[in-house]
Amino acid sequence: MVETKPRPTLRIAPDKVGYVVALAREFDVKTADDGLMDQDEIARVLEESADDPALQELQAFLATLNDEELADLLALTWLGRGEWSIEDWDEIESEIKDVREQQTIEYLIGTPLLSDFLEEGLAQFGLTSDQGR
Repeated sequence: MVETKPRPTLRIAPDKVGYVVALAREFDVKTADDGLMDQDEIARVLEESADDPALQELQAFLATLNDEELADLLALTWLGRGEWSIEDWDEIESEIKDVREQQTIEYLIGTPLLSDFLEEGLAQFGLTSDQGR
């Protein structure tokens, strides 16, 4: 009999991910044409969008999350982007260092198509961004 690895557990509630998805989707519409932006373009868009209510709300909400929740958002983003698979979850978590020192909030906000990546990451857990609402 082949042993299967137990499915990893998320440390962030799907409804919190759903809230980030909703806010990111509002901001994505304004920033990402094809999802391909270099760091200079991301910085420019964030600077030009500093007064954007969706961006401000997204930044404020992300700032309320604890380190484990931010790490899971980052891991879900990587998972949803197709860089890793669900079987790699432990490895993903080990790759994520101190999320506060790594400017994870800015990284997440500057990720074009963040909402799509988070939804795809949740889907690999068999979850949706509207669960728990």
